[in-house]
Amino acid sequence: MNNTIMSNTMQEKILVLDFGGQYNQLIARRVREQHVYAEIKPYNKISVAQIKEAGYKGVIFTGGPNSVYDENSPHYDPAILDAGIPVLGICYGAQLMAWMAGGTVSSADNSSEYGKTQVTAAENTLFAGVPRESICWMSHTDFIQTPPVGFRVIAHTDKCPCAAMCDEGRRLYAVQFHPEVTHTVYGRQMLHNFLFVVCGCCGDWKMEDFVEQTIAKYRTELADKKVLLALSGGVDSAVAAVLLHRAVGSNLTCVFVDHGLLRKDEGDFVERTFREKFAMNLIRVNAAERFLSKLAGVTEPEKKRKIIGEEFIRVFEDEAKKLGKINALAQGTIYPDVIESGKGDSAVIKSHHNVGGLPDVVDFDEIVEPLRELFKDEVREVGTRLGIPHDLVWRQPFPGPGLAVRVIGEITEDKLALLREADAIFCEEVAQAGLEKVANQYFAVLTGLKSVGVMGDAGTYGYTIALRAVTTDDFMTAEWTRLPYEVLERASSRITNEVPGVSRVVYDITGKPPATVEWE
Repeated sequence: MNNTIMSNTMQEKILVLDFGGQYNQLIARRVREQHVYAEIKPYNKISVAQIKEAGYKGVIFTGGPNSVYDENSPHYDPAILDAGIPVLGICYGAQLMAWMAGGTVSSADNSSEYGKTQVTAAENTLFAGVPRESICWMSHTDFIQTPPVGFRVIAHTDKCPCAAMCDEGRRLYAVQFHPEVTHTVYGRQMLHNFLFVVCGCCGDWKMEDFVEQTIAKYRTELADKKVLLALSGGVDSAVAAVLLHRAVGSNLTCVFVDHGLLRKDEGDFVERTFREKFAMNLIRVNAAERFLSKLAGVTEPEKKRKIIGEEFIRVFEDEAKKLGKINALAQGTIYPDVIESGKGDSAVIKSHHNVGGLPDVVDFDEIVEPLRELFKDEVREVGTRLGIPHDLVWRQPFPGPGLAVRVIGEITEDKLALLREADAIFCEEVAQAGLEKVANQYFAVLTGLKSVGVMGDAGTYGYTIALRAVTTDDFMTAEWTRLPYEVLERASSRITNEVPGVSRVVYDITGKPPATVEWE
């Protein structure tokens, strides 16, 4: 699978032309949500002739971190604008369209916009069904100062004179904001208008296609090959395991590494589930001492991730040697892992043990990542279609490095034990309140902060536990969840009373951005 979910060559499809933006795959995902197949190609890997030959119904230019007037920035053949194919430019893509068509793009401090911004739109096909004024997500310093000949401005903000423009005759549209992110309130409507009105799509692509085609793909590509899968027991690796098990059967061996950084009772749950429910070849490796010894004294988050990534691979190599020749290492990598670890020209936000944390040399012929192009909710949909039990499909997301990135500072067994109990209590209270699906992810963090407290007539000096809950549908952006005060109060009271060593509980009310979902 090359940078995309596979498609039938006869079905309608949209090309997302990637110029190095953070949200390139999110754009493709928004298209797929509307049952139109989308695939991503780097801007320098496909020509206008190839685009025309492939029969794309439309092209979307992504954002990017560059300035179009910089000679080293990514550019594209202006002939695409006269190819008769609808084009939607987003952010950098909008500026690029203006630049290619002879407009002027400038940089000015007073035109920079970041975050939620009110946009005023004129009546236009792209904005059909969108109020005249709506909130959109801006992230730009450069702006379109003068639209090209033949284009007209169809939206503006207080700071940006051209927040959107179009040449309706050539079906060319450009928006300075990001319609693909959830913060753009009517972004889905705008994309719907582009796909179905401007491009004339029908919307006949379904997730079943991905499941069937992925199984068929790996049944062929991995025929007679031995596959070793890194099974954490989380949603991603579980779905990857069942998907590949359908493809290669007994040639798949799942290695579950209990690195001592799991949640309360998690190791036994994982082993029981995959042995009894799925009858898979499963090896459980109890490696807590090995990991904790490597992490001793380490406090820097990125170093923790690199150490854990290295050890994961080494454990798999050790198990592979016992099993004989293993051809491929399979992982439950999903797209937010890829984008946060840095892809192409995108910035590295943090390394993930199954992406950026990989050591340079591994003892496998290939790495297989069947979910690499999917977002969390799409992974859950695949899991449901594969018949994975609801309780497993909807388990709380859990990072590959485990509690190592939820213990701030040095990791010790005592700290891990304390955090496990606090986390279990918080999760129990959320579940008992029936709020499991209100928050898409919720957990406790053991901060490195200690503070004075009082219990009875005695003073205490204990840790501060931070509770975190977020609401999101893509994990690229997230809002902090407004949990009821009563739930937070019960969780706080139980944690401070039932978990020795904790004297204070706080609630994290930071969105993403500027924070990430995890603390480290």
